[in-house]
Amino acid sequence: MTIDEELTLLDSNLRRLKIEYEIFFNNPTKRPPTDIEWKVLSLLRKFSDGGKMNFSQRYRYNEMAQRYAIYSDLWRKKSRIREEGYRRPQDALLSVQGVRGGDEAKAQAHPVYGVGHAASAGTNEAAFAVQCSDTTSERNKVENLFRALTDAKKRAGEAVSGNLDSFASFVQKKTEQIRKQYGCHTVEYTVETQDGQVKLKARAKV
Repeated sequence: MTIDEELTLLDSNLRRLKIEYEIFFNNPTKRPPTDIEWKVLSLLRKFSDGGKMNFSQRYRYNEMAQRYAIYSDLWRKKSRIREEGYRRPQDALLSVQGVRGGDEAKAQAHPVYGVGHAASAGTNEAAFAVQCSDTTSERNKVENLFRALTDAKKRAGEAVSGNLDSFASFVQKKTEQIRKQYGCHTVEYTVETQDGQVKLKARAKV
């Protein structure tokens, strides 16, 4: 199975896991979908170093790992409330509607296999960050992000592929996807170097 096929499988399992957890929280007799979650975690661990993936594959992986981080944080909150019982009206609301706004923003930073980790001292170069909402009118931001990414790759001795136009198209599609998926207005992109490896990350800004 190729990397792209395994990433497609990861995406499919993640979507199924979300549905199974929704069923679990709405049915007291159901067991948590631990088997599917184990499959998701196994694939996340397998590709956590990103060494065998190209730029597009790494970005696709990071998006799914970030999505799992948000979901898992919500599922832990719901599980705790379910075990302890509903003590406040907002707890019951959480069980039904999920987390919005600030709670999702906090979940973005939840560490999951190389995504959202706080790097140890001396292993992480200062990150370049830029926030985008409409990349077609923010060309200068995209250019700065592309320049920061290519410069970081050159310093790390990594191959630089693609041009500004293809990168701008990629960022535009990714920004629209994340805005639609998380209902946010702005997407923050960061270029970081962790343990000698350059990573481009994106997260919804609520």
